[in-house]
Amino acid sequence: QLQFVESGGGLVQPGGSRRLACTASRSVFSIYAIAWYRQAPGKVRELVAVVTANSSTNYADTVKGRFTISRENAKKTVSLQMNSLKPEDTAVYYCTTVHIRDNEWSPRNDYWGQGTQVTVSS
Repeated sequence: QLQFVESGGGLVQPGGSRRLACTASRSVFSIYAIAWYRQAPGKVRELVAVVTANSSTNYADTVKGRFTISRENAKKTVSLQMNSLKPEDTAVYYCTTVHIRDNEWSPRNDYWGQGTQVTVSS
């Protein structure tokens, strides 16, 4: 099973930027669509952004224009560049493989890594 390690989280002020990284355990990662999800305290996990195997991207409306997802297959890494951060972006961020089910992106399995905490606060 493909596993991921998320990194790059931390404390950032509103309006600031942060870059998250998701590193895969195996090079087969390159054939999969990869997504970033986030989960805030007391809320359900939500999809943030997706990058397909051919590097097409999709974003949640809440982050469109502020976040950019990209992948570097040679490094087995998917990055999430987050700009103009808001307090409501505070959450634990996770990455995983996804596929289309019922016309929506959904996780391929129930595996979730440790995630990385992003806190936006002054």
